[in-house]
Amino acid sequence: MEKIIIEGGYELNGAVEVSGFKNAALPIIPASILAGERCVVENLPMIKDIFCISNIMSSIGADIELNENGTMVIDTSKITKIVAPYDLSRQIRASYYLLGAGLSRFKEVEVAYPGGCDIGTRPIDQHIKGFEALGAKVDIEHGVIKCRADKLVGTKIYLDVVSVGATINIMMAAVCAEGRTTIENAAKEPHVVDVANYLNSMGADVKGAGTDVIRIEGVEKLHGCTYSVIPDQIEAGTYLVAVAATGGDVLVKNVIPKHLESIIAKLRETSANIIEYDDSVRVISNGKLVGVNVKTLPYPGFPTDLQQPMAAILSIAEGSSVITESVFEARFKYIDELKRMGANIKVDGRVAIIEGVKELTGARVRATDLRAGVALVVAGLIAKGKTEIDDVFHIDRGYENIEQKLLGLGAKIYRVNR
Repeated sequence: MEKIIIEGGYELNGAVEVSGFKNAALPIIPASILAGERCVVENLPMIKDIFCISNIMSSIGADIELNENGTMVIDTSKITKIVAPYDLSRQIRASYYLLGAGLSRFKEVEVAYPGGCDIGTRPIDQHIKGFEALGAKVDIEHGVIKCRADKLVGTKIYLDVVSVGATINIMMAAVCAEGRTTIENAAKEPHVVDVANYLNSMGADVKGAGTDVIRIEGVEKLHGCTYSVIPDQIEAGTYLVAVAATGGDVLVKNVIPKHLESIIAKLRETSANIIEYDDSVRVISNGKLVGVNVKTLPYPGFPTDLQQPMAAILSIAEGSSVITESVFEARFKYIDELKRMGANIKVDGRVAIIEGVKELTGARVRATDLRAGVALVVAGLIAKGKTEIDDVFHIDRGYENIEQKLLGLGAKIYRVNR
């Protein structure tokens, strides 16, 4: 097993390049099933989740070529049916995107109930509601989701809760349905827009992505295309947070600043200096922060995926901070790990009350999930002494070359086999 070791207390300076957005890439790759032809997807992050969804696609008959520069060539012309292997689809939550794409193209699909990080209940009832509204019959048998339809017909679908996954899955299922489909109370996240743009590049007719009402006019078939994934706003936000806490001056490149508005606003409240450019953001900080209150919300609110790194830096901010997690009910499991490092945090349900301490101290800690793991990386960067992080495979699911990128900024960080 590997672990990451960090010697904390060093400022971060220089420039760092952000990779493609994991949360956009994971649905875009299976959406290529809809083309039935050759697609080229560029700016993919080279991370474990991408390798996993690539293996799933290969297992159902797609020809996949993944280059080191983050370009994937996907030919789905030889796929005749979609029965995703249990052992692979259980490894990653994004396997459920095979449902919408497979149902749309073949009118029949089977995928094991999705896995992913243990951060609380993430039901797929809204996905199923959308598929059934379009005319599909959905059964869950022995942990496998089975969807079948004689034909799909457009309709009006109102999501009971805002769900990114359901919005994307229903979009994919509806692009070749007869007539118009309207998704109301749709998720507005940037990766919803990115998937819609990809579908449109393949010949779909999707309008309104980025608003709470998406309208889809069904088309007869889609075709191959070349498409570049948007930058990862969560990775970008992670580096902004880290520099705010360690002190320093870093230019975070290859970003869309509008996607970072909520995290930029909160970091400015902590006293960090943030300068926005066309495709980059600069953060300047002396490492002395003041406490703020944070509530996670669907986009454009503060992202739940940055709640954990934010808690790490607020643990050394002056005064009190309150974090309210309104998206997932089990996303404070990492708090005990921060306490090992000297953080003063109390959790009451979905609320964490943080009293800033003078400093954190290095300790041996364990990543409990992807974003919790990177929160411990941030904590290690600001802590006094050495921090050892176990179960770093969680971090590798979502961050490309995180040690190399931080080393380039002056951090003392390395990976070892134990």
